[in-house]
Amino acid sequence: MTASLLTTRRVEKPWGRHQLWPGFADPAPEAEKIGEVWFQTPDAGKPDLLIKYLFTSEKLSVQVHPDDEQARARGLPRGKDECWVVLAAEPGATIAIGTLEPLSKETLRAASEDGTIEQLLAWKPVKAGDFFYSASGTVHAIGAGITVIEVQQNSDTTYRLYDYGSDRELHLDDGVAVADPVPYVAPPAPGRVADDRILLVEGPKFVLERWPAGQRVVTLPDGVPGWFVPITGAGTADGVAWQAGECLQFTGTTHVSAETGSDLLFAYPGTTRI
Repeated sequence: MTASLLTTRRVEKPWGRHQLWPGFADPAPEAEKIGEVWFQTPDAGKPDLLIKYLFTSEKLSVQVHPDDEQARARGLPRGKDECWVVLAAEPGATIAIGTLEPLSKETLRAASEDGTIEQLLAWKPVKAGDFFYSASGTVHAIGAGITVIEVQQNSDTTYRLYDYGSDRELHLDDGVAVADPVPYVAPPAPGRVADDRILLVEGPKFVLERWPAGQRVVTLPDGVPGWFVPITGAGTADGVAWQAGECLQFTGTTHVSAETGSDLLFAYPGTTRI
């Protein structure tokens, strides 16, 4: 079979929510808040990419991720570039990405220790439909009241620089070492490709496309999987029914049918273009 539905892993987080998003069952009022839903592949190995939904009610920690070279120097398989498709944002919601001005490593560490780092970050207002690419080394923090789909290199390595006075562990040595504390510059938007697809990310760690409804045939190179993420709508992929809030993995050639009104993401690793 070229298309398979992925299982979900619900992750409890102190900054999560009890009201999630259509397609996801809300936790009971007395249960722990859910902050993330991960889509997990059935293979025993660790795939290149990970797809998540994030549901925030509080600001996430100020954090940074290593790149591939830095991660491997620490015995880790890969670094972590990531991107966010904003599905919903409460009035006044913000995401911090990059710093207001270039900071020295010494200034970054001192500001992380005394909490002034929060005022040195570039907090950007967000709304549904916004898109951000956060390369490894980017100092960032997702704010409260936001629902996003996150596409990332499959790494859970996060170095916290600041967590608003909580008792969670910080990772100042590693975080300062891998951080590039400079103002954020968004990569050029690749734009529309040959047909009705919109290219959001064009490598080098992964490619991300956005598709409308309709019929299409997707052919991936041998050994290269793809992740199909329906934001809205429903349909089938080689006879496998899907709907919003799910994620499928494709291999080989897959025939996709999406009903009118569907809004779809498709990601695959590397720089290969399909």
